[in-house]
Amino acid sequence: MTPEPPNPAPDPGTGPLAGVRVIELAGIGPGPFAAMLLADLGADVVRVDRPGGPGLGIDPAHDVTNRNKRSVLVDLKDAAGPPAVLELAARADILIEGYRPGVAERLGVGPEPCMAVNPRLVYGRMTGWGQDGPLARTAGHDIGYIAVTGALAMAGAPDRPPAITANLLGDFAGGSLYLVTGLLAALHHARTHGRGQVVDAAIVDGTAHLTAMIHGMRSAGAWQDRRGSNLLDGSAPFYGVYATSDGGHMAVGALEQRFYDAFTTLLGLPAATAALRAEPARWPELREAVADRFRTRTRAQWTAVFDGTDACVAPVLALGEAGDHPHLAARGTLTAYEGIVQPAPAPRFSATPATLRRPPAPPGAHTAEVARDWDAPALTRTGSPADPAAPAGPARTAGPSG
Repeated sequence: MTPEPPNPAPDPGTGPLAGVRVIELAGIGPGPFAAMLLADLGADVVRVDRPGGPGLGIDPAHDVTNRNKRSVLVDLKDAAGPPAVLELAARADILIEGYRPGVAERLGVGPEPCMAVNPRLVYGRMTGWGQDGPLARTAGHDIGYIAVTGALAMAGAPDRPPAITANLLGDFAGGSLYLVTGLLAALHHARTHGRGQVVDAAIVDGTAHLTAMIHGMRSAGAWQDRRGSNLLDGSAPFYGVYATSDGGHMAVGALEQRFYDAFTTLLGLPAATAALRAEPARWPELREAVADRFRTRTRAQWTAVFDGTDACVAPVLALGEAGDHPHLAARGTLTAYEGIVQPAPAPRFSATPATLRRPPAPPGAHTAEVARDWDAPALTRTGSPADPAAPAGPARTAGPSG
């Protein structure tokens, strides 16, 4: 693990987005993660928290998605709340909200009033179903969004239900990353043409977009709609996960022939058995032979065998182990900051490096500071400073509700 970096002065303005002002209307899941990514890249992100939540049900000091941000407390149901947000919107480049369709409008902070005070504003909307369609106003979470796109059906063993990988595929890959892509594209357009716009980022759209290559393969007859029947879903014995003698696992991705040759040689597979790659009908036999070999040694022993080779084999590590992997440790992929082990900002930039500048922002901790820096006196007339030690709100599953 890399050493904990020093705690620099607040917001020195580093990263390629230094000078970009972002408002985040507090939510959970993909919206906060998208705002965190912009903050990591140097944007001045102000999170507008509301009294009593929302939150992940953990100590706000550990909610890493709120790092590199500042927080103000605004009650949008109070008469002074919407004018305070509109005052911020007039000074912002980007606004992010993750309410169900129509909620921001009812609260008085929808696209129309915000863009009326700032025609160059990029207004980002993060939802699961999108702003229109039969399900737009219904509740949902990651698992349902990826289910209807076909993405969930692709993962897992053919004789078991589809596998679930937390909420990474829908909320963050199909949601947050597409929202950020849209926001930055719209920001470029706004700075070129002087006009902002609304970015409708729906998790169902982004997740479906992620399956583009698979759709092409399916059209060409190279992908079947059955788990465990395709090259990249566990059907091939040279692309899968195998148990070791100590209960650990190794991941094998030896797709190309030259990598496969290196893999089978280091695994100690007889040449005649390795040659079964060319006979798909005998792949179950090859898979069992590979599994038998992996069961003869521990995960650490096999890791040492394949380390530094082109066999495309890696140990399957838990989150708590990842930071100690030699490659990740050398790159500082995970770091300890303010006592919390967390991913370092990504991607990396040669001229404008992204940094960790602030720990997770306690709700309402920076109201006076932001009012001063953004010249937004209306902030001081709504909400009240939150107790940093107080819970952020009731426990909820991450992901937008609409």
